[in-house]
Amino acid sequence: MDLTLTKPGEVVKLLCERLRKERLSQQMTQNEVAGRAGIGVNTLSNLESGRNVGFETVVRVAMVLGRVKELEQLFQPRVDTLDDILRYEESVKRRRIKKKASNA
Repeated sequence: MDLTLTKPGEVVKLLCERLRKERLSQQMTQNEVAGRAGIGVNTLSNLESGRNVGFETVVRVAMVLGRVKELEQLFQPRVDTLDDILRYEESVKRRRIKKKASNA
């Protein structure tokens, strides 16, 4: 599914449905996943329902389901050319941002 033209809420719904289906395909109960992830069953239920949960919870559940590799790909830099690599390496160097002078 192409997520580029989707609203954030729709993306959340889709990912939560996929998470639930993954858990079921591995024949795991919510209680089993929650216990192994170190979270409450209600928290996992909230996650599968698309309710607000912390990102660490998503990571914990992904680890239990063996899907952490997908998360590792989430914000990888896009480097298609040598120029992209050089630009990326330059951008990660620490530097101060100068404040613009206010007109007040």
